[in-house]
Amino acid sequence: MQLRRVAVLGGGPAGLYAARLLKLAQPHCEVVVHEQGERDTTFGFGVGLAAGTQRKLEAADPDTLRDIRAGGYRHDMTMDVGGAVARVQNDNLIGVARTELLDVLQRHAEKAGVRLEYGERRVVADLDADVVIAADGVGSATREAGGFGASVEVGRGLFLWCGAGFALDDAVFAPVDTEHGTFVTHAYPYAADRSTFLIETDERTWRSAGFDTTVAGEESDTVSLAYLQEAFRTHLRGHDLIGNRTRWQRFRTVVCERWSDGRVVLLGDAAHTAHFSIGSGTKLAMEDAIALVGALDEEPDAATAFTRYEAARRPAVERLQELARRSQLWWESFPSRTHLPVERLMVAYMTRAGNVPLDRFAITSPDVVGAALGQYAGVPPQVPADLTGWVLRSHVVPADEDAFVVDTVVDDPWGANADAVVAVARETRAGLFRVVGPADRSALLTRLDLAERLRLEAGGTVVVEGPSELRDDLAAGLVSGRADLVAFGEELS
Repeated sequence: MQLRRVAVLGGGPAGLYAARLLKLAQPHCEVVVHEQGERDTTFGFGVGLAAGTQRKLEAADPDTLRDIRAGGYRHDMTMDVGGAVARVQNDNLIGVARTELLDVLQRHAEKAGVRLEYGERRVVADLDADVVIAADGVGSATREAGGFGASVEVGRGLFLWCGAGFALDDAVFAPVDTEHGTFVTHAYPYAADRSTFLIETDERTWRSAGFDTTVAGEESDTVSLAYLQEAFRTHLRGHDLIGNRTRWQRFRTVVCERWSDGRVVLLGDAAHTAHFSIGSGTKLAMEDAIALVGALDEEPDAATAFTRYEAARRPAVERLQELARRSQLWWESFPSRTHLPVERLMVAYMTRAGNVPLDRFAITSPDVVGAALGQYAGVPPQVPADLTGWVLRSHVVPADEDAFVVDTVVDDPWGANADAVVAVARETRAGLFRVVGPADRSALLTRLDLAERLRLEAGGTVVVEGPSELRDDLAAGLVSGRADLVAFGEELS
C-alpha cells in the first residue's frame, strides 16, 4: 500500500529502526518519530546483539548494521562461582552502548528523511497519520489506552541495572553471598571503558538488606549501589558502580491478544516482552520492525498488513517468551545451584530453557562439557561420541513400585502448587521419588525443574520419567543435577 503519512510513538531502537526502514521502502511517505524525552537523554547502559540478529539486520539494512558493529564490543561468556571460572566462546556476540545504538539509529533515520521530534508527549488522537506505530516500550500508554487485550505478569525476583567505568574481559555471571543472602550479577563489556552490571536477587534477600525502604523515584538508589559496590568489589576491580535512574524492579512480561487496533499497531516491548536473561528485547523489536515494514509495503491496506505482520512474528515471539519464562524461573532460583562445580553449572545454564541441546553445546565448548561429564560420572574429563548414550548408561531404571510417585502437574516449578508438592514429599521422608507426567517436551522440562527442587529440598533419590524420544533432555537433566536417575515411559528391554 502507498502510505501518505506515518507517525511513530517512541524514539527507542524499535521506533527509529521501523521509521528508517519505512522511509527507505516508501520515500514519498512522511514519517515522523515522536519521542517525549529529550534527544540526548537516555537510560540504561549496554545492549547485546547476537549473531543471528545481526544477520537479519544486515539483510534488511547493511548500512545501519555496519555502524552498529563499528561501535560494538565483542566478548565471550564466563561463569564465576567463588573464583572457579568456566568460559564459553560466543562468536560475534557484541555489546553496544545504548547511547551509541540510538545515535546510529537517529542518524540513519534522518539520513533516510525521517523527521524526529523530541520533548513533547503525543497520543494517537493528536496525530494525523494513516498508520500509528506504537513503539513506546513496556509501559506503553498507547497499549493501555487501546483495545489490545493486554496482560502483564510480574516476576518474583528483583533486579536493577547499573554500570562501571571499565571493560570486563568477558561477560560474566557471578553470584556473591552476603550476610543478607545471595546477589547475582549478569555483567558484560559494551565499550572500551564501560560495562553493564545487572544485579538481581530474591525478595527475602532484598528485604533482609533493607532495600524495600530505599528510594523509589526518578533518581538512582544510591544506598543499594553503595552496598552492591562493596559486595561485588572483586568483580569491579576497584571501580565504582554507576547509576542512571537505577532502582529495583520486577520484570514485567507483556502479552497482548491483538497487536493492532484500527490504525494503530504495536511494536517491540509495547506488544511483548521477554526476560532479559535471554537478551531478546532489542532483537525482537528490530525484527518486528523488519516484518511490519515489509507487510505495510506489500499489502493493499493497513488491516491486511497488520494481520500479516502479527502472523509472521507472533510464533517467534511466543517461542522466545516461553524460553524466557523458563530462563527467568531458573535465574530466580539460581542460588540453590551454586553447590555444583562451575562446569556443571554452566551446562545447567545453557540447557535451562531447552533451547541448546547438550550435544550441540559439546561441539562449541568441549572443554566445559567434558569437565562437566567427568564431574557427573566421577571419571576424567571427556566428550564421548555417543554423548547422550554415555550419560544415560547406568542411570536409566525401570519402574519401581516402592517409589513415592509425584504426578501433580505444575506450570511453575517454584510456584505455590509446587511448594505444596515439595512439602508433601518432604513429609513422606521417602528415600526414592518418581516424578511422572505428560509425555510432551514442555511438560518434561517442567518436570525436570520440579525434580531438581525435590532433590534439593526433600532429599532422597529422584527419578524422572519421560519418553525415549526426549532422551537428550533427560541426559541434560542428569548432568545439570536436575535428576538422579531417569526412566522411559515405555517398558524397558
